Amino acid sequence: MNGSLPECSTVPYVGYDQKVRFGIFLLAARFPHQDDAAALARTVEAAVTAEQSGFDDVWLAEHHFMSYGVVPSATVLAGHILALTHRVHVGTAVSVLSNQHPVALAEQAALLSLLSQGRFRLGVGRGGPWRDLEVFGTGLPRYEDGFAESLDLLLTWLRSDRVAWSGEQFRFREVPVVPRAPVPPPVAVACTSAATEALAAERGLPMLLGMHTGAEEKAAAVARHGLPGTPHISTHVAQVADTREEAVKTLLDEMPRWLGPGLDGYVPVDDRPRPPRDPLAYTRQMCDLHPVGSPDDCVESLVTTVERTGIRHLILLVEAAGSHHATLENITRLGAEVLPKARAALP
Repeated sequence: MNGSLPECSTVPYVGYDQKVRFGIFLLAARFPHQDDAAALARTVEAAVTAEQSGFDDVWLAEHHFMSYGVVPSATVLAGHILALTHRVHVGTAVSVLSNQHPVALAEQAALLSLLSQGRFRLGVGRGGPWRDLEVFGTGLPRYEDGFAESLDLLLTWLRSDRVAWSGEQFRFREVPVVPRAPVPPPVAVACTSAATEALAAERGLPMLLGMHTGAEEKAAAVARHGLPGTPHISTHVAQVADTREEAVKTLLDEMPRWLGPGLDGYVPVDDRPRPPRDPLAYTRQMCDLHPVGSPDDCVESLVTTVERTGIRHLILLVEAAGSHHATLENITRLGAEVLPKARAALP
């Protein structure tokens, strides 16, 4: 281990100068009566449609062994989408550090950043105590105790010319960093606990905050993080319709149909109890917390989140209505009827 982390370059990233940014977040869930090929094709088409509709970036989830999301490598899919697009940035939300080697992930991130002229962004997370840890051989210790070291090794690799390491989880002699991105891709950390918030703050990294919390809780997380001006990212469900009643009905009718079977894929590796989540109740919570409603309802929700939290980068889950057509229509309407008004309302 090479002492303190190397400083990261402050060179601006290509095309990343918006005062407020809006992206889409894609789970690539397998909807009822759909196979994996169709889910992946829909996800790619949604990303391309987002660029055409004025979104700033596309964020991709990563899961294993479940229909909740059929993408096992967000970096692989990011490379495909980067090759099909020209303007949007593409990020991982998130690449899980507990079930892969941080050097391998850092190499992929540097490669994608170089090939895309700086349009790749890396979101990382601790993940959960799921069966991934057994299948990939990393084990519970990497999940329970190894996240900080994994993150430090990844950051050091991205910011260095040569790296040697001697830690609890990893140990190797000095090797050259190849490929080396002169401007490392930006890294954000998924935070669901105060401990991870503190870790992100100690490393000077932005937080990626999830859909399960509202504006007040996210504002509290930003305050705990304590580094003013850090470009945190806030995740939301977004569904636009002619009225709020119509948007809410669509999600209550459709979201539990794919969400319920998907959530069954979260299987603890050590058989620890996992309280079941009611997909209908969860959907109601999403409708209460997030931009679900008419275009004006969605604008008000987005603007309120920015004003209350100070977070100026929001990414929107757009697939909740549970069909190929509904996803693309939602992206198009959000781009045409919501984003311009939200941007205009935010200084």
